[in-house]
Amino acid sequence: MTVVSLRLSERELRRIRQLSRAESKERSQMVRELLEEGHMFHLLRLYREGKLSLGRFAKQLGKSLGETLDLLGEFGQTAPIDYGDYLEGRKTAARLFAA
Repeated sequence: MTVVSLRLSERELRRIRQLSRAESKERSQMVRELLEEGHMFHLLRLYREGKLSLGRFAKQLGKSLGETLDLLGEFGQTAPIDYGDYLEGRKTAARLFAA
């Protein structure tokens, strides 16, 4: 694992300390989790603004389309496809990769 140093304001450091105590986690673990969640939130915002396709969103998250659709549902964001479209896409992909 690579070590990175950065400057934090007293306010930012206080937030990290509070969160790490509340969740009984090391500060470094808490910061890594916050970075990951921040990245996910950033991608979600780009997706909602139409700057990121569903497929690209899933790829950047490292998740399948199904997992990404579930994640969108957790945040109250509807996907541009319904479950039937998703199943049809899986069938098409299975045919393409079976050949």
